[in-house]
Amino acid sequence: MPRTIRITRSHKLATAVLVAAGSVTAIAATGGQSDAQPAAAKTSIAAEKVAGVSTAKEAAAKKAAQETAAKKAAADAAAAKKAVAERKAAAEKAVADRKAEAKKSAEKARSEKQAANRSTERKAVAARKQYKNNLDGWIRESLDIMKKKNIPGSYEGLHRNIMRESSGNPNAVNDWDINAQNGIPSKGLLQVIQPTFDAYHVNGTPKKLTDPVANITAAANYAADKYGSIDNVDSAY
Repeated sequence: MPRTIRITRSHKLATAVLVAAGSVTAIAATGGQSDAQPAAAKTSIAAEKVAGVSTAKEAAAKKAAQETAAKKAAADAAAAKKAVAERKAAAEKAVADRKAEAKKSAEKARSEKQAANRSTERKAVAARKQYKNNLDGWIRESLDIMKKKNIPGSYEGLHRNIMRESSGNPNAVNDWDINAQNGIPSKGLLQVIQPTFDAYHVNGTPKKLTDPVANITAAANYAADKYGSIDNVDSAY
């Protein structure tokens, strides 16, 4: 026969205490688990924030490095461009300087040549024999030219024929003889017609029929060709 167990008041109190204690333990366990979850979440969020800040700093540093590199590249390009411009300017200046120097040298040489020419001309003028502007001077100048051109004749022969033909008048004109009638009158100191003057004109004298020296030398040249010398002429020729 089974044994009957009596539950006394003491048993009931002890049971109630145990139940209560279990409930408290269960509640405590549940509460601890609940508090642990928010802490882990907070730790995760903090880690994410730290990671985000680090990434932002890295991005900012990278951007700054890129900007610095870009500025340096721009500065280098500007410096290179400036150097090219300076070299070009220097080369252009060198060319301009050479041209200016060449021009200056040419002008100096031209000036020196002109000065030398003027000096030579002055010396030539100073050395050139001066003749009087009269019959004596004309005859003497003509004789010097005739000598250089190997045209024979003397002072006496020229003077004698001049006095017979024109009386020493360089502008004398014969307007009555056959030459005048044919439209080519004899003119000048030795009464020369234009065709004869043109044919026997002596280089170095004016190409003017009534010029005293040109008229005498042309007539002497003609006489030398036709008569051997003006000295051999004693009448109209």
